[in-house]
Amino acid sequence: MGPQPVHRLHSLDHKPDESSEEWKTSTKLEALGSMEGELAHLLSTCKPETLNHNKTELSGFRNLFARFLRAKPTVDWSKIEPLPEGAIRPYKSLGHVVDKELIASQLRKLVVVKLNGGLGTSMGCKGPKSVISVRNDLTFLDLTMQQIQTLNKTYGVDVPLVLMNSFNTNEDTQKVLKKYANVKVSVHTFSQSQYPRINRETLLPIVKSLEADDNECWYPPGHGNFYEAFHNSGLLDKFLADGKEYCFLSNIDNMGATVDLSILNFVLNPSPDQTAPEFLMEVTDKTRADVKGGTLIQYEGRLMLLEIAQVPKDYVDEFKSISKFRIFNTNNLWAKLDAMRKIVVENKLEMEVIVNPKHLDRGLDVIQLETAAGAAIKSFSGAVGVNVPRSRFLPVKKTSDLLLLMSNLYDIDNGSLTLSHQRSFPTTPLVKLGSSFDKVKDYLGRFNGIPDLLELDHLTVSGDVWFGKDVSLKGTVIIIANHGDRIDIPPGSILENKIVSGNLRILEH
Repeated sequence: MGPQPVHRLHSLDHKPDESSEEWKTSTKLEALGSMEGELAHLLSTCKPETLNHNKTELSGFRNLFARFLRAKPTVDWSKIEPLPEGAIRPYKSLGHVVDKELIASQLRKLVVVKLNGGLGTSMGCKGPKSVISVRNDLTFLDLTMQQIQTLNKTYGVDVPLVLMNSFNTNEDTQKVLKKYANVKVSVHTFSQSQYPRINRETLLPIVKSLEADDNECWYPPGHGNFYEAFHNSGLLDKFLADGKEYCFLSNIDNMGATVDLSILNFVLNPSPDQTAPEFLMEVTDKTRADVKGGTLIQYEGRLMLLEIAQVPKDYVDEFKSISKFRIFNTNNLWAKLDAMRKIVVENKLEMEVIVNPKHLDRGLDVIQLETAAGAAIKSFSGAVGVNVPRSRFLPVKKTSDLLLLMSNLYDIDNGSLTLSHQRSFPTTPLVKLGSSFDKVKDYLGRFNGIPDLLELDHLTVSGDVWFGKDVSLKGTVIIIANHGDRIDIPPGSILENKIVSGNLRILEH
């Protein structure tokens, strides 16, 4: 292929002429004016009893839209500074608390929040992701409830569990919660905001009336919406009145995000020469599997979460490199409740807007404006990162993640999953399952039993592959069924450093 000068034009550092900048500014003002007109019209279509709620919601959306018009879509790469000394602390430096009374008094100041807005659609499941079975027929929600109940029983406390649902998961979650009536956990729920999807061409909402029953016109605006939605729900004020001081926020599908007593002690009981951080982000070391995860940088004098969407095109490879950006955000976040309230009430939350383009079934191209909870780090004072062990990050995004958690790699104890002591090294294997395993139902059908993975380093499976009972996989195993072929791994097989291809030839690897 010949040279492609088009791309080079973008990276030339020429100054845009002032008239085109002015034109852009006036167009943006116009877009904001049109949007405000449209939102006022939408408010006129709702029932009087929902007016206040809709006003709050649409005003939050209007502010987000205004930020989107104002913001530069990417960071200025040359302005990224090295992280200051002490910005990220090693987990081992936090120390360990053993005094049961002290632990109990600290737990009484904690609220646990789980982000429960996601559907299991990417794994072919209907309903909230939190009701997918992870282990021994226990779902994410079961395991979370078990963890909190154990904590409460052990220390004689009542740590509340809060679920942030979205309009997609709220109804189903309320039904599921009924089965926990006898569990000793105080559960609270609230719904995050519901914002209108924007037509990509006109930059106006595609919904024309608030009374129209059309879910496709709406979207939940990412987990960065937590702070405002939590405040608007009344729960933030309630917990402050109850003497709670910090919340621990994490994704419900991250099975490593248990309440960590060392971190809790660190935020509530800082050493004499330190002030308590108002915000703490758990980060962990990047591996080749995490190249897309957001990272912490120092930018314009503050800690900032840098997501891949904010990286200029020319620097994406640098962003993904493990050597320059060594850590990524686990989305396990600790925030001081009174600081959060102050920031929300004073409208000081500054979070980068993530533009998420979607193509709807009706053929329309829309954009969703979203924010990430970790991006709030720069709005809190004294914010820090703590570099935690990888075991605090066990998300389940695909069936390959589910395979690891269902296997003997993990021991399960009162809802907490820990890497088995029988594994001789503390890293998790890299597993890539092909598209025939994408949906949970298909994935479960293809395994007659979950294989022994204790000594596995790397597994790649592609094509029409089926596993018998009691299979052991060790080292590097690659199984590839060519188009039209089917591979059945016989029951009891031990595959160690093997490539199994097309016609079930087993080759030394």
